[in-house]
Amino acid sequence: MRENDILKNEERAIFTLRALYKEFGYLPFKMSKFEEYDLYVRNKDFLVSDSVITFNDTNGALLALKPDVTLSIIKNTTDKPGCKEKVYYNENVYRVSGSTHRFKEIMQTGLECIGDIDLYDIFEVLYLAARSLDTISGDFALDISHMGVFKAVLDATGKDEIFKKEIIRLVSEKNRHEAESLLKEASVDASLASNLIAFIDLYGKPDDVIARLDEICTEDDSKAALSSLKQIWALLSKTEYADRIRVDFSVINDMNYYNGFVFKGFLNGIPEGVLAGGQYDALMERMGRRSGAIGFALYLDLLENFNREVKGYDVDVLLLYSDKTDISRVFDRVRSLTSASLTVTAQKSIPDKLRYKMMENLDREGN
Repeated sequence: MRENDILKNEERAIFTLRALYKEFGYLPFKMSKFEEYDLYVRNKDFLVSDSVITFNDTNGALLALKPDVTLSIIKNTTDKPGCKEKVYYNENVYRVSGSTHRFKEIMQTGLECIGDIDLYDIFEVLYLAARSLDTISGDFALDISHMGVFKAVLDATGKDEIFKKEIIRLVSEKNRHEAESLLKEASVDASLASNLIAFIDLYGKPDDVIARLDEICTEDDSKAALSSLKQIWALLSKTEYADRIRVDFSVINDMNYYNGFVFKGFLNGIPEGVLAGGQYDALMERMGRRSGAIGFALYLDLLENFNREVKGYDVDVLLLYSDKTDISRVFDRVRSLTSASLTVTAQKSIPDKLRYKMMENLDREGN
């Protein structure tokens, strides 16, 4: 794939997603390329990578090229009781690339909802995460979990933060053997240990996973968190993306930052998650904020590995017309298809080597 083709893919995604987020009332947020290095030092566990490019400002202050957007947005917004700020961004961040393991300027787009967030806001962000993936490829999956459910069961062990952090790591890696060894070594009650190990296998259709969680969540805190998961799934199950959503408790994160829903998005053909997000009220509190927050980021650098071969076709629709076809009719049909998030090429004949998912002929009856 040529470099300019890659750029077209990324740019196309940015323009489409920008329009989507504006449609749902999210406003553009622009920030500086630089932040004080101390901001990242205090929250290094929150970063995807703890490697940060630093330099001295003219006044001697230590600055960093921005490796993350969320921390900057939190820093540059304020608490407004009863209100919420909905913002989206298209920013370059500077971090070690997962594919090259070298520093790279990475295009990233995403959104944040900060303030007095409620059930609707959580649902809307999860829905927009699914729709964001769908703008790139219909062959996607959105995996969600709830830190509150897992935390309630983990807290019941009464163990320290070091133990909890290690269990979170092992469950996220689906490392049953080491998890069982750690639980045994820490003398965790057999019933609690069994419930924690069960999270390693909690993956699949939401209805199936929730049924299993009903058996595990017997305490008030875990039941309350599970109730939130049930409510959100009841809403998501009515959307067009219901069959693309899975519950997976390997999608968990540091409890010092995340408290509620966490999620990750995948595209068929890319071996790692291209979208990551979550509810980070705990991070807000650590930064002296009283508001709640939820958001996600889509890592556009990973689209370098996602080309037209993944789809198997160049456009969704080949629209055929002739010299006799009313041009307005052609344009109306093109607009109708593109408004449905389909790519379309209008042609008088089938181009050589063009791969299309479906074909429409405006001169045939019924079209």
